[in-house]
Amino acid sequence: MSMNVLMSVRKDIPMRLWHQKLIPLLPRQQLLGQHRECCAMRGKFWGRKHSVVDYVWGYPKENLLQYHRLVMDEMHKRGYKVGPKWLVSYKHVIGMVYKEHNADYLIECIDNLESKGVSL
Repeated sequence: MSMNVLMSVRKDIPMRLWHQKLIPLLPRQQLLGQHRECCAMRGKFWGRKHSVVDYVWGYPKENLLQYHRLVMDEMHKRGYKVGPKWLVSYKHVIGMVYKEHNADYLIECIDNLESKGVSL
């Protein structure tokens, strides 16, 4: 299994595109970090090749918008504010946004969180 790691704006800090089912369970730090990463990917990093997130670029940009909307919806539920720049209309997410976010990837993400001392 690959470690789907996304390089953050700070090049020295690897970040993940967490499995979609984990979004409501992510601790504050990981949830807000995921928002920042989605913003970077939607902005100047759109389409930038990186072997561990190249699968994202194989989908329409709408998929990243849908994934990011899941993150922002969870932020809203927790009382965090999101800049209006990122709020766009989107189709309601039904099912998984990325087929790569399968059962094996879910386990991999959970293991990654546990290695950081996060228990779900």
